Amino acid sequence: MTLKQLPSSKIFEQLDQFQPTLERWRFKGYRLVFTNGCFDVLHAGHIHLLSSAKGFGDKLIVGLNSDDSVRALKGPSRPINHTLDRATLLASLIFVDAVIVFEEATPLKLIEYVQPQVLVKGGDYQLQDIVGADTVLHNGGKVEIVPFKQGYSSTSIIDKGAK
Repeated sequence: MTLKQLPSSKIFEQLDQFQPTLERWRFKGYRLVFTNGCFDVLHAGHIHLLSSAKGFGDKLIVGLNSDDSVRALKGPSRPINHTLDRATLLASLIFVDAVIVFEEATPLKLIEYVQPQVLVKGGDYQLQDIVGADTVLHNGGKVEIVPFKQGYSSTSIIDKGAK
């Protein structure tokens, strides 16, 4: 990341904001990798997933659940960190090229829009349970499942802090 490229320049809250960047990457022939999550309390397990995901292509696009989306998935006490804070942390990572916030319960609409060549999820998923896998595979792409880094989860970190 250069001084000119502040983390906020990698954060997109609307798909139309991301369109010019996506078109430029496609024109240049970059292999697009997509993963998604809440990334509520960023930890070493997330870093392992994201750095591994970047290894599957040229540009790593992270779909980030909005606060409302996290609440719907995790309950009323979540997220711990708000959307912009989570997006800023993710965008600050050198191997993350774009962070796109989504409001829906799943990132399917975003995956269909981005049309990544590689879809990456963490080791707790089975191929048939990965949202968007059929779309990526149908378009000739790949789905990669990165093994979990044992002992790390946002929920366990939050629970540990509550004790």
